[in-house]
Amino acid sequence: MPEYTPKALRVAIAAHAPQLLPDFDASWRRQIADAYDIGPVPAFMTRWWGEYALARNSELDRHVTDLETRAAEATDVTVARELLDEASRIRHDLRDLRPGE
Repeated sequence: MPEYTPKALRVAIAAHAPQLLPDFDASWRRQIADAYDIGPVPAFMTRWWGEYALARNSELDRHVTDLETRAAEATDVTVARELLDEASRIRHDLRDLRPGE
């Protein structure tokens, strides 16, 4: 993982997960660039830190996408909830990664 700064994260996304870059930049412009304070930056970083961590691991990314797809198609609410809980746990755990990991 890169340094925990928006600039370092953008560089890492551009290099290793360029498919995320248009959404990252649009999100930055919408949430941060026009802001008059830095209050939204921690939430922005948390979200995109996790998105990058997932995108850089294609096998895990496919697994999470599969869990979410299966949940959307599930006809049993308990099964759907279990699938989404697992996807959420994985996404949450990825946000805990630190620079260099």
